[in-house]
Amino acid sequence: MALGLFLLPAACSREQAGRSHDGVPILRVRLLQSQDQVSVAATRPPTAHTSTDPTPKTLNFSERAVTVTLSGGGWRVGAATLGSGVLTLMPATDGSVTINGQPYHGSYRLVPVTADRFDVVNDVDIEDYLKGVVAKEMLRLWDLQAYEAQAIVARTYALYEMKTAPDGRYWDLYPDQRSQVYGGIGAESGKSVEAVDATRGIVVAYGPRGQERIFKAYFSACCGGISQSASDAFGDPWSEPLSDQNRGAICAASPTFTWGPILVRKDELTRRIRSWGAKRNRPEQSLADLRSIDIASINRFGRPVRFVVTDSRGAQYNLSGEEMRMAINTEAAVGSTVYSSFFRPVNDADAVRFIDGHGHGHGVGLCQWCAQVRAEHGQRAEDIVLSFYPRGRLVRAY
Repeated sequence: MALGLFLLPAACSREQAGRSHDGVPILRVRLLQSQDQVSVAATRPPTAHTSTDPTPKTLNFSERAVTVTLSGGGWRVGAATLGSGVLTLMPATDGSVTINGQPYHGSYRLVPVTADRFDVVNDVDIEDYLKGVVAKEMLRLWDLQAYEAQAIVARTYALYEMKTAPDGRYWDLYPDQRSQVYGGIGAESGKSVEAVDATRGIVVAYGPRGQERIFKAYFSACCGGISQSASDAFGDPWSEPLSDQNRGAICAASPTFTWGPILVRKDELTRRIRSWGAKRNRPEQSLADLRSIDIASINRFGRPVRFVVTDSRGAQYNLSGEEMRMAINTEAAVGSTVYSSFFRPVNDADAVRFIDGHGHGHGVGLCQWCAQVRAEHGQRAEDIVLSFYPRGRLVRAY
């Protein structure tokens, strides 16, 4: 495994990240948003302090769950009344405090967002965080080398998000598919722990030797044979390691390597696209009755990357593939969603048929099903990772 100098992204918009006692970065995961109460339990009494009262206080509720609320500018934890501002809960031992029944490594910050609502943020060592990510992102029986590849990529993604978080934001990552799926201690498996420990500190980076930079190392479930670039998918600046690739049928074992047809009535699609546009204050919120969805452009290997939506007035709306996928799937019933934007739309009189579907997810970067097949064929984790990010290198971040 090639090891080299690790550098932060060239543009870093937040102060130096916190680190644990052994130099491992601390991530800030927003577990819950805008809560009016949460349930807290502990196997050993934790301590708590607030912005206005920084002296730690022991909370003697032990395993009995208590309710945490915020009102009148102050906190109430069971029978205890605390100060105002940010409430920090420090477990007596790692993992001994649960939030809504779920244990996590690290500590918790409860951050007021209104007079009586708050977010819950888990401040956690990135290595411990990854143990609860890799197990959620990979299938249980998959190969250890695929798990290790996922650990390297997930570590890179998380570090990039941490280092580029906007100034003033008190969290780095979501606990779900908006970032990476994070299940905490309860999600961990022996394999996820082994994979994270075996790759400790290793990330994928890009650039001249000695000047490597990490990048936003995207990954998805199944590329369907042809990946797309981050530029096409998300409008990111074009970069070589996140460019499109023709991978053939490596991930053909995936149940969503091919899918469809999926038929959705045009009146239903009209409603979904309008709703998607309204939530983002985009022109699509004014869509008249849908007339057609057509492919506007494909990448160099033939995967659709832009679509044009035409309504009954002749107005046209140009969407990226990922925007089209999200619009089609907005407020959709189970069984009437598309798995990816890699499809061909056929416009009937009253419905659109999505045929020739391939893949699951956005298809940028590492394909999890491809990674598993490569592992089954004997590839090691470092080679698996580098096969997905052209001219990338593995380096040690800490």
